[in-house]
Amino acid sequence: MNISVLLGKASCSRAVAVTEELCARLADAGFTVVSLDPARPDSLPPDCDMLLSIGGDGTFLLAASIAAPAGVPVLGVNLGRMGFLSDNSPESVAKALLSGRYEIENRILLQAEAGGKVYHALNEVVLSRSGSAMLGVELTFDGKKLPACWGDGLLISTPSGSTAYSLSVGGPIVIPDAKVLIVAPVAPHNLNIRPIIVPRECKITLSFLSRDPYVKFSADNNFVNIPSSETVRLSMAPFSLKRVKLEGDSFIKALSDKLFWGEDKRNGR
Repeated sequence: MNISVLLGKASCSRAVAVTEELCARLADAGFTVVSLDPARPDSLPPDCDMLLSIGGDGTFLLAASIAAPAGVPVLGVNLGRMGFLSDNSPESVAKALLSGRYEIENRILLQAEAGGKVYHALNEVVLSRSGSAMLGVELTFDGKKLPACWGDGLLISTPSGSTAYSLSVGGPIVIPDAKVLIVAPVAPHNLNIRPIIVPRECKITLSFLSRDPYVKFSADNNFVNIPSSETVRLSMAPFSLKRVKLEGDSFIKALSDKLFWGEDKRNGR
């Protein structure tokens, strides 16, 4: 098996040591292991069978942007603080790869047309104000228009992103394989605006009401300013991310271990 390795923090001596140890162990077992340059995401070898993302969820998002269009599975090795996407220890990763005890799950991505370019996001797309004035966002779902949402902006999240920014703005937690998208306001100045769950196949367009000339647009790790006169179009990407899931990996368990779901003395925790 040909494995590529993306290390998120090459300046961290612990991360470098862990990576070198893991790569040496895999190489000794007969794997072909090569390192990727984070500054050159186009350097993914054409014969790559799997991409190891070593770091936190930010590194995993970068790895996803590199591997998903190529159909290469991504396995997250967690050296970060939270690790919802990249949640495996180096030791568990080594054991799983050497034994072949893992499976591949598909995670949907968003596709956004903005500023004359096409972006993809595993977690979320966010439109937010660029100045001091409130931003009005008008949404249309499959041709059906909603009244404008006024506030700091609006977020459209995949199920994978439900435990990221969407959670911080009051969105629901969604099981990763649910066939939905989350649309959530960011600091709305409306008492009657709440997050909405929509089918993932729906086509979403967003237009803006703003006194500022630009709107901030972000798709995971990509941030740009787009004219406030522009219309942004969102849909499900034509490809998915192949995420490597180790034996015993559980989203429900992660809710308890990482977000302390049910942390209550009555539950014995």
